[in-house]
Amino acid sequence: MDLGNYKKILIIGGAGFIGRNLAEALLLREVKVRIFDRKPLETLRGRCEFFEGDFTKPCPLEKAICGCDAIFHLASTALPKTSNEDPIHDISTNLISTVRILQISAKNGIKKIVYASSGGTVYGINSVPLIPEEHPTNPICSYGIVKLAAEKYLKLFYRLHGLESCGLRIANPYGRYQNIKNLQGVITTFCYNAINDLPIEIWGDGSVSRDFIFIDDVVDAMIRTLTVECRGEVLNIGSGSNASLRQIIEVVEKVSGRRLKVQYRNSRSCDVPSVCLDISRAHKMIQWEPKHSLVDGVTKLYGWLESAKDNVC
Repeated sequence: MDLGNYKKILIIGGAGFIGRNLAEALLLREVKVRIFDRKPLETLRGRCEFFEGDFTKPCPLEKAICGCDAIFHLASTALPKTSNEDPIHDISTNLISTVRILQISAKNGIKKIVYASSGGTVYGINSVPLIPEEHPTNPICSYGIVKLAAEKYLKLFYRLHGLESCGLRIANPYGRYQNIKNLQGVITTFCYNAINDLPIEIWGDGSVSRDFIFIDDVVDAMIRTLTVECRGEVLNIGSGSNASLRQIIEVVEKVSGRRLKVQYRNSRSCDVPSVCLDISRAHKMIQWEPKHSLVDGVTKLYGWLESAKDNVC
């Protein structure tokens, strides 16, 4: 993929799970990478340019954006599970900060913004087994509502300023560098607990199903988005299939060769019963499709966790 139009790329939230994987992939393509986050990444020091700061603060944010050609906006202060506890905080930090990023970007001549939206929360309770981008959007958590509103602003800023952008409605990513303490990452948590002989906690009966996608496939989609014209479109980025929590347990047991200790808890109101994304638009627009099956991804993740277990958060 030719990224010649982008000499320097900013990753807002680049020290996180997706950002770290994205930075490494961009560096392999000999692109200059600037990371804006609250903490530096020691493993990438000397290879990336680091700007430390909070993306909700205008001044450090503008300094980080100045001089870049494209932006990946991956930062968030909220989680789907907890966003309903304080929706005002979610709006004031995530939505307002995202609009500010768009304003600063338009002023500074940024060529493109790729925004990490959510394929798991913007749709709400789905009415079809395979969810296309045109599906009604009725989020049941503040996190999904804010992501949806941010997508609308992407489109608005293209209309007002010609700022190219794309919102990627990412399913449930998993893979190396995912922090198991962040209340996210079912597969990563299950693998980590299997390695460390810890019990696994499931909310409900294990029938809740999700579209799980390996991180390398997410990063591939993100980079491909840079190579096409974007007018505020949204794209589903998932595996095109789903798996229940019980199926995930079976796969982890198969890969690990261990019997997992499972504890069942009461179901939660924030959990949508089933999510599976239609990824045909991404295939058509950016010529992308996932390369990893669930077993492939879990095998790679499990191997990485075993080799890095003394340094995993």
